[in-house]
Amino acid sequence: MGGQRGRLISGPDRKRAIELIKEATNSGSRLKVACAELGISLRTYQRWISTTSPNEDQRPLVEREAPANKLTEAEEKEILSICNQVEFQSLPPSQIVPILADNGIYIASESTIYRVLKKHSQNNHRGRSKKPTSRPLSTHKATGPN
Repeated sequence: MGGQRGRLISGPDRKRAIELIKEATNSGSRLKVACAELGISLRTYQRWISTTSPNEDQRPLVEREAPANKLTEAEEKEILSICNQVEFQSLPPSQIVPILADNGIYIASESTIYRVLKKHSQNNHRGRSKKPTSRPLSTHKATGPN
Protein backbone atom coordinates (compact mmCIF):
# COMPACT_ATOMS: atom_id res chain seq x y z
CA MET A 1 0.00 0.00 0.00
CA GLY A 2 2.98 2.33 0.56
CA GLY A 3 3.35 5.61 -1.22
CA GLN A 4 3.07 9.29 -0.51
CA ARG A 5 1.07 10.90 2.22
CA GLY A 6 -2.42 11.99 1.25
CA ARG A 7 -2.88 9.39 -1.49
CA LEU A 8 -6.35 8.01 -2.16
CA ILE A 9 -6.94 4.51 -0.84
CA SER A 10 -10.10 2.78 -2.01
CA GLY A 11 -12.61 1.16 0.36
CA PRO A 12 -11.76 -2.43 -0.57
CA ASP A 13 -8.05 -1.70 -0.09
CA ARG A 14 -8.80 -0.22 3.33
CA LYS A 15 -10.78 -3.28 4.37
CA ARG A 16 -8.01 -5.58 3.14
CA ALA A 17 -5.38 -3.57 5.04
CA ILE A 18 -7.45 -3.72 8.25
CA GLU A 19 -7.81 -7.49 7.85
CA LEU A 20 -4.05 -7.90 7.29
CA ILE A 21 -3.18 -5.75 10.29
CA LYS A 22 -5.63 -7.61 12.55
CA GLU A 23 -4.20 -10.93 11.34
CA ALA A 24 -0.65 -9.73 12.07
CA THR A 25 -1.53 -8.47 15.55
CA ASN A 26 -3.37 -11.71 16.37
CA SER A 27 -0.19 -13.57 15.38
CA GLY A 28 1.82 -11.55 17.90
CA SER A 29 3.08 -8.59 15.89
CA ARG A 30 3.00 -5.09 17.30
CA LEU A 31 0.34 -2.81 15.83
CA LYS A 32 2.78 -0.04 14.91
CA VAL A 33 5.09 -2.49 13.09
CA ALA A 34 2.17 -4.03 11.16
CA CYS A 35 1.00 -0.58 10.06
CA ALA A 36 4.52 0.42 9.03
CA GLU A 37 4.80 -2.74 6.94
CA LEU A 38 1.80 -1.58 4.87
CA GLY A 39 3.13 1.96 4.64
CA ILE A 40 0.44 3.63 6.73
CA SER A 41 0.71 5.37 10.06
CA LEU A 42 -0.76 4.05 13.27
CA ARG A 43 -3.05 7.09 13.38
CA THR A 44 -4.42 6.29 9.91
CA TYR A 45 -5.27 2.76 11.04
CA GLN A 46 -6.99 4.11 14.15
CA ARG A 47 -9.02 6.49 12.01
CA TRP A 48 -10.01 3.68 9.65
CA ILE A 49 -11.35 1.43 12.41
CA SER A 50 -13.16 4.29 14.15
CA THR A 51 -16.94 4.05 14.01
CA THR A 52 -17.28 7.79 13.39
CA SER A 53 -15.22 7.93 10.19
CA PRO A 54 -16.69 6.91 6.81
CA ASN A 55 -15.53 3.70 5.13
CA GLU A 56 -14.75 5.40 1.80
CA ASP A 57 -12.46 8.32 1.13
CA GLN A 58 -14.70 11.39 0.81
CA ARG A 59 -12.30 13.64 -1.14
CA PRO A 60 -13.51 12.69 -4.65
CA LEU A 61 -17.13 13.30 -3.64
CA VAL A 62 -16.68 16.87 -2.42
CA GLU A 63 -18.04 19.63 -4.63
CA ARG A 64 -15.56 22.48 -4.69
CA GLU A 65 -16.27 26.07 -5.63
CA ALA A 66 -14.77 27.46 -8.81
CA PRO A 67 -11.72 29.68 -8.19
CA ALA A 68 -12.46 33.39 -7.92
CA ASN A 69 -10.01 34.17 -10.73
CA LYS A 70 -11.40 31.60 -13.18
CA LEU A 71 -11.87 32.95 -16.70
CA THR A 72 -15.43 33.57 -17.80
CA GLU A 73 -16.75 32.21 -21.08
CA ALA A 74 -16.62 35.73 -22.56
CA GLU A 75 -12.95 36.13 -21.61
CA GLU A 76 -12.10 32.77 -23.20
CA LYS A 77 -13.92 33.80 -26.38
CA GLU A 78 -11.99 37.08 -26.44
CA ILE A 79 -8.67 35.21 -26.12
CA LEU A 80 -9.67 32.82 -28.92
CA SER A 81 -10.84 35.63 -31.19
CA ILE A 82 -7.57 37.52 -30.74
CA CYS A 83 -5.44 34.39 -31.26
CA ASN A 84 -7.40 33.54 -34.42
CA GLN A 85 -6.99 36.98 -36.01
CA VAL A 86 -5.02 36.94 -39.26
CA GLU A 87 -2.03 38.73 -37.75
CA PHE A 88 -1.77 36.32 -34.79
CA GLN A 89 -2.99 33.00 -36.19
CA SER A 90 0.50 31.74 -37.01
CA LEU A 91 2.17 33.07 -33.84
CA PRO A 92 2.58 31.27 -30.53
CA PRO A 93 1.35 32.93 -27.32
CA SER A 94 4.96 33.71 -26.39
CA GLN A 95 4.95 36.20 -29.30
CA ILE A 96 1.29 37.29 -29.12
CA VAL A 97 1.50 38.59 -25.53
CA PRO A 98 4.48 40.95 -26.12
CA ILE A 99 2.94 42.32 -29.34
CA LEU A 100 -0.30 43.07 -27.51
CA ALA A 101 1.65 44.57 -24.59
CA ASP A 102 3.43 46.91 -26.99
CA ASN A 103 -0.01 48.11 -28.11
CA GLY A 104 -1.10 48.57 -24.48
CA ILE A 105 -3.46 45.58 -24.49
CA TYR A 106 -3.42 42.85 -21.83
CA ILE A 107 -5.91 40.02 -22.15
CA ALA A 108 -4.21 37.21 -20.24
CA SER A 109 -0.86 35.74 -19.34
CA GLU A 110 1.07 33.58 -21.76
CA SER A 111 0.35 30.40 -19.78
CA THR A 112 -3.36 31.22 -19.63
CA ILE A 113 -3.48 31.66 -23.40
CA TYR A 114 -1.73 28.30 -23.83
CA ARG A 115 -4.27 26.70 -21.47
CA VAL A 116 -7.27 28.20 -23.33
CA LEU A 117 -5.88 27.15 -26.72
CA LYS A 118 -5.31 23.63 -25.43
CA LYS A 119 -8.84 23.46 -23.99
CA HIS A 120 -10.29 24.36 -27.39
CA SER A 121 -7.89 22.06 -29.33
CA GLN A 122 -6.10 24.95 -31.02
CA ASN A 123 -2.72 24.44 -29.38
CA ASN A 124 -1.11 22.99 -32.47
CA HIS A 125 2.08 24.11 -34.17
CA ARG A 126 2.01 27.86 -34.79
CA GLY A 127 4.68 29.63 -36.79
CA ARG A 128 6.48 29.50 -40.10
CA SER A 129 9.02 26.87 -39.11
CA LYS A 130 8.41 23.22 -39.81
CA LYS A 131 6.96 20.99 -37.15
CA PRO A 132 9.55 18.91 -35.28
CA THR A 133 9.92 15.52 -36.92
CA SER A 134 11.15 12.28 -35.46
CA ARG A 135 13.57 10.31 -37.54
CA PRO A 136 14.23 6.59 -37.25
CA LEU A 137 17.45 5.54 -35.56
CA SER A 138 20.40 4.95 -37.81
CA THR A 139 20.81 1.40 -39.07
CA HIS A 140 24.61 1.66 -39.03
CA LYS A 141 26.40 0.18 -36.09
CA ALA A 142 30.03 0.70 -35.06
CA THR A 143 31.71 -2.59 -34.30
CA GLY A 144 35.29 -1.36 -33.99
CA PRO A 145 37.63 1.58 -34.66
CA ASN A 146 37.68 3.25 -38.09
